[in-house]
Amino acid sequence: MNILTVNLLFSTLVFWIAAKLYVVPKLGTAPPRTVLVPIFLLHSTRHLGLIFLSPGATYAGLPSQFAYPAAFGDLLAAVLALLALWALVLNLNIARPLAWCFTVEGTVDLAVAITLAQVYKAADFMGPAYWIPALWVPALLVTHYIASVVLIRHWRTPLKEA
Repeated sequence: MNILTVNLLFSTLVFWIAAKLYVVPKLGTAPPRTVLVPIFLLHSTRHLGLIFLSPGATYAGLPSQFAYPAAFGDLLAAVLALLALWALVLNLNIARPLAWCFTVEGTVDLAVAITLAQVYKAADFMGPAYWIPALWVPALLVTHYIASVVLIRHWRTPLKEA
């Protein structure tokens, strides 16, 4: 196991503990909008995944088999998060389907990126971009979990009534 994997696992544990202590207990009483708006805002910054395509932000030799799917998968997640945020804030009927699209695509993107990073040994070339999988990805994973819980268990009524 490489150091990046250890960092990813420990950071995920820390974010999970924080979520379990401070967010999960409130999921049954907080309106979906209250929980999802900050999650969508956080994920709207996933355009920063494009850093994997930026010379100088990573070391030369970062495998393109990892870099391109990670960068563009993050960009798509950011766009979907912004669309879901827009629909949620405006109480549009499409808010819940957009939230689902964002949650599914964003979660799959992270799983694929983590897998490709391992397969192609991308950790050796992360350079300054190391903070993304070591700190940011764990926060994104935990917030995707929270969004999924909200969508499955706590957003059963139309948005205006939720």
